[in-house]
Amino acid sequence: MDFLTLFAIYVGVVLTCIALVCKYSGQQQTPFGLLFDSVTKVIAPWTPLWLQSFTQRTLHMLFHQRNRMFIYLHILLEGAVYTEFTYEVFGYCRDMDTTLSSLSVPYVLLVVKSCFFYLCIRREPGTVTKKRHAGQLQVYPYDKRMFHPGVCCPTCQLVKPARSKHCRVCNRCVQRFDHHCVWVNNCIGAQNTRYFLLYLLSVCAMAADMALLTVDMLLHAVVRSGILQARYIDDDGQQQQAGMLFVIQHLFLTFPRIVFMLGFLVFVFLLLAGYTMFHSYLALVNQTSNEWYKGRGNVCQHCHPSPDHFCGLPASDQSKRWFYSRGVLRNLGEIFFPLRPVQKKDN
Repeated sequence: MDFLTLFAIYVGVVLTCIALVCKYSGQQQTPFGLLFDSVTKVIAPWTPLWLQSFTQRTLHMLFHQRNRMFIYLHILLEGAVYTEFTYEVFGYCRDMDTTLSSLSVPYVLLVVKSCFFYLCIRREPGTVTKKRHAGQLQVYPYDKRMFHPGVCCPTCQLVKPARSKHCRVCNRCVQRFDHHCVWVNNCIGAQNTRYFLLYLLSVCAMAADMALLTVDMLLHAVVRSGILQARYIDDDGQQQQAGMLFVIQHLFLTFPRIVFMLGFLVFVFLLLAGYTMFHSYLALVNQTSNEWYKGRGNVCQHCHPSPDHFCGLPASDQSKRWFYSRGVLRNLGEIFFPLRPVQKKDN
């Protein structure tokens, strides 16, 4: 089996995993969970207790407690890509007379992305506190479908404001809760959704620009080498014109690190571009991913799933699904200028 076949299998497996994640995200029972449980039951009798305990503690720390492991991983991957880009691609592009302004764009985007990344990590997402609780209750009305008045958080011992949710990882209720992002080690809520959306856009722009510069460099390398006019002897001893597969295999052998970096950039761009479009859509309709997941199953904390109507709404009034939407411009304004809790003046 040649290298290109193995690489095609690898790409197929990765794309399949992405499709499964998109399909089953937000559901309690997923193929990944069922597979993990099945494998665990099979290997548990032959696994030492100390290893089982260590594995459970590690998984709990990574996915059920706040930690900076994914932040460090993010910085490590980003550093590796920029090191390879600067060490090889930048020099090749300069030899091809690529303008310095074009080559500086990825570094400018890196600075911009790092600013939004830092704000996502450090900015308080909108924690529901006793001091601000009275005002936070007045920010959004209850839709009486997914959010009902008078529901108390058993952990925080506070009545939940509309659109809020208790984060088990951060152990706090967050106003206009979207999700907990392990890559920034923080919740995404009312006060930092704008930074998260801009962070996603800047990462996509950064990956796309670096990928385009790398593709341009590889195309110039192919043209300069004259390999398109080359011929080779196949397994049957026949002389063949160099085709696209031959050129690709030549690039893999000549620039292995650059081609691998390009594949990683394309993978990151495709994955995050879909995720960015999803969150952009949510911003346009003034919905959070938490509300979108709940809306998929038509469930709330008081009712059982129903396939034909939304909780608290008649089947003929499905338009109330976008209860918090106030028009595209006002929805975007709410993202970038979030509503503030009402402050009562002391007499």
